[in-house]
Amino acid sequence: MENFVVSARKYRPATFDTVVGQEHITTTLRNAIRTNHLASAFLFCGPRGVGKTTCARILAKTINCENLIASADRPNTEACDVCDSCVSFRQNTSFNVHELDAASNNSVDDIRLLIEQVRVPPQSGAKYKIYIIDEVHMLSASAFNAFLKTLEEPPSYAIFILATTEKHKILPTILSRCQIFDFNRIQPAHIAGHLLNIATQEGIATEPDALDLIAQKADGGLRDALSMFDLNVTFSTDRTLRYKEVLDNLHILDYDYYFRLTDLLLSANMPQTLLTLDEILRKGFDGHQFIVGLTRHFRDLLVSRDAATVQLLQVTENVRAKYLDQATRTPMSFLLSAMSIGGQCDMNFKQAKDQRLHVELCLLKLAALRHTLNWEAMPDLVAAPRHHPTINANPPGDPAVELTNSSDVNGALAEKKNDSPPLNSPIADSHVPTPPGTPVLTHPITSEPVNGYYATNGNGNGNLAHANGKPVLVAPKLPAGSKLRSTAGLQAKMAADTTNETVLVAVDNRPDQSFTEDDLRTVWLKFRELRHEQVGSMSEKLMLDRSFTLDGTTIYLAVDNNLMAGIMVDLKPALLGYLREQLQNRQIQVEHRVEAMEVKKLIYSAQDRYNFMADKNPALHDLRKTLGLEVDY
Repeated sequence: MENFVVSARKYRPATFDTVVGQEHITTTLRNAIRTNHLASAFLFCGPRGVGKTTCARILAKTINCENLIASADRPNTEACDVCDSCVSFRQNTSFNVHELDAASNNSVDDIRLLIEQVRVPPQSGAKYKIYIIDEVHMLSASAFNAFLKTLEEPPSYAIFILATTEKHKILPTILSRCQIFDFNRIQPAHIAGHLLNIATQEGIATEPDALDLIAQKADGGLRDALSMFDLNVTFSTDRTLRYKEVLDNLHILDYDYYFRLTDLLLSANMPQTLLTLDEILRKGFDGHQFIVGLTRHFRDLLVSRDAATVQLLQVTENVRAKYLDQATRTPMSFLLSAMSIGGQCDMNFKQAKDQRLHVELCLLKLAALRHTLNWEAMPDLVAAPRHHPTINANPPGDPAVELTNSSDVNGALAEKKNDSPPLNSPIADSHVPTPPGTPVLTHPITSEPVNGYYATNGNGNGNLAHANGKPVLVAPKLPAGSKLRSTAGLQAKMAADTTNETVLVAVDNRPDQSFTEDDLRTVWLKFRELRHEQVGSMSEKLMLDRSFTLDGTTIYLAVDNNLMAGIMVDLKPALLGYLREQLQNRQIQVEHRVEAMEVKKLIYSAQDRYNFMADKNPALHDLRKTLGLEVDY
């Protein structure tokens, strides 16, 4: 009975032509051989199973071939495989090619033995002596250092080929002495084509979807793909690879589940969604992998919506057609929100106590997006992003943004021009005049006129103003080309959730009232008590208990450290608003500065007591020296 040889060894590439998916590497090596521009040291790095060691062996065999094959398109770049050098290499009896596994030979003594071998010139008339060191990152630091000199100045006949999956673990001094070749993950289409060739040679019937599924599962590693190919051939009783059998054998969740779940989520069918999840879990699939796969499915639907990005789909034509069909029925707003929810579920899955409930909650949130987003009544986010309207986003006469001069809103309305569009508007850097008749609004804390602000609709972005206790969205005036660094966008979003109306506020034209330090202290203490009742923060109460000084309308406060300064920064808006309102003066300002407290040194030991007394009376030093005394510890 003939011994079975796994496909990864049986069909291992023997020439550069048969290497799969690494054309940029093989072309460079061919040209180096053809022009005789071979470096003394090569470093092949990349993921597992992509051909690093295979290319190293092909290079070692080719450069020592006694009669290279010459052709019109590739002269002298492939080994003949029949000369004495090629035959001895194929039979692992070559004296001129040495292969070292650095994972098990990583000590200084192993490298010193290798250096001794380098001194011996090539045998049997060969031109080069090649040393292949696999998994070179496993060498110890001392072994690397012992290898440095030989790697930098080897004999003219010595060539070193290093291979590793973890280039970042190799010393920079080693990297600088090598020509580095980065191997890519092999594309699924190339892997599937290679598997088809092997299946044809072995007389194995295959379904295209089955080979594509193996190629996707291999994640760019050809060796992994060949191992899975052998496994599924062994599993099949009639030497036929079928899609359904490969799914079950490799324990992969079928695409149909993701398509079916997406349809259920789009129709907000929560009961059937939970039943489908139960069916998936009962088949033994992990909930975490399911969420990752579902989020990936939403990503694939997203790229399927545009002809320019549909090429990012790495699936078969049958599955691609399903993606294109479902993408036309899936709103962009749902996909973006679903990807965000799925990503949060993925990150928090490991910390969840009840992981199944965590996944079910994620699916229920996705099913509720239909009613939350109400995408039937709003345009697609590709055409017009929601929550970021421009000035002219609504048609004329829209009650959500129309401004009218009403004389019964807190008195007369003042008009003011503005030269900038709303905050975060896509045309924030362009010159856009304020619509005529735009009222001036008031600040929510200070009740003072907000210079350069105008009202927007309830779905816009901007800062907050108030009228009769109701929040109003306003946008600040920005210089051309500037960006506002504040939390105004977050405040505007919060306000948009509570109101969809535009409320106009009259300007408070009352003159500022003068006040004394006693008036200020009374209002200050009252604010302290009110604040403590509302928040209950002892840190803020201690801050407000500190003494302050008044200079004109500016209040100066000293704090002890940066922590207290941060508390003051958070407290200042509310404090300023209260003081200005109670004292009827909009010019009040609060300034704070950090003043380090003087720390008194405590007296613990006898030496401390002696030093303390000697500082007060220096004659004590003379007395101690005269009498020859020492401090008793």
